[in-house]
Amino acid sequence: MDTPSQLGFFDLTNRYDALTEKGDPLKPLAQDIPWARFRKTLEKSLRRSKCGRPPFDAILMFKVLVVQALYNLSDDQTEDQIRDRLSFMRFLGLDLHQRIPDAKTIWLFCETLAQAGVVETLFAQFDTYLAGQGLQARGGQLIDASLIPVPIQRNTREENATVKAGDCPTDWETQPAKRRQKDTEARWTKKHGARHFGYKNHVNVDKHHKLIRRYTGTDAAVHDSQVLEDVLQPKTAGRDVWADAAYRSAEIERQLKKRKLRSRIQYKGYRDKPLTPKQTQTNQRRARIRARVEHVFGHHVMAMGGKLIRTIGRVRARTKIGLKNLTYNFQRFLVLTAAIRGQATEAWGRERPGSGTIMGVSPSLCSFWLLSS
Repeated sequence: MDTPSQLGFFDLTNRYDALTEKGDPLKPLAQDIPWARFRKTLEKSLRRSKCGRPPFDAILMFKVLVVQALYNLSDDQTEDQIRDRLSFMRFLGLDLHQRIPDAKTIWLFCETLAQAGVVETLFAQFDTYLAGQGLQARGGQLIDASLIPVPIQRNTREENATVKAGDCPTDWETQPAKRRQKDTEARWTKKHGARHFGYKNHVNVDKHHKLIRRYTGTDAAVHDSQVLEDVLQPKTAGRDVWADAAYRSAEIERQLKKRKLRSRIQYKGYRDKPLTPKQTQTNQRRARIRARVEHVFGHHVMAMGGKLIRTIGRVRARTKIGLKNLTYNFQRFLVLTAAIRGQATEAWGRERPGSGTIMGVSPSLCSFWLLSS
């Protein structure tokens, strides 16, 4: 059996160069996102002790959560992939000899952020950064919600009725291990004849840049229109508000008028009052614009490993939803600024042959964004 040769001085560098040439999507994410802007907020929420072994860097752990959201990995899967993939290690700034965070450390860091409600603050900070880069919300507001599935609870009818009433089944109280595995805040809902269990991701996407500007998370049973007020922005973000027929009501129309916003909500037909031909044509025109918000949810499914979250409770679910939305904005920002970065490195690109990628973003990812822009 041949013994492996000793690692050369440039072997690791050559391997990283090969990853770059193949279009590693994590390289531009590491280089062009202003990670340092989040440090103060993260460290303030952690309140770490100076005793014992030094903890992992706050930015490193935040990057772990971002890559976890990007590929929809569990804590154990994230630990395994960091150990296994050079692209993950380079994104996190880790060398081969350095220790990596294990699954428990990843869970504890995310739990700390969840209990402190920090993800909403980080999301708002990056939105401020986007405005500073000339990417203010423009063109109008696209409102919609998407179901976020969680592992289904195998409860009896009596247990479900007790949970829905806001109480805890008696036998769960005597079995704390069982109680910890039960999500009493997720809810069932029905859509297109199919039943779904979990939460909802309500978003406000600006029409021009297709960036998520506001979001909130609720259980799946909450109707989309009930949280419209939570995701609406002032008229400076665009006076026109697009949404599907689920948001159509006289109360919402009055609410938008009071805020000096123009309703572009699709009309709703009823059994005894179908849509007129004019309303049908109007709905078709509005649907072409409103469809841009569906591109966001489509990206969550097709390019970010799906929408399933592996958490228990609304607080943790909101954190995972927020990280997913923030990671989407990171990727969208890279696409929107790819041309600017390309101009800045054009001279360098003439000296060194290109790698068939757009600023390190894989062709498949770029084609998705270009088709859905």
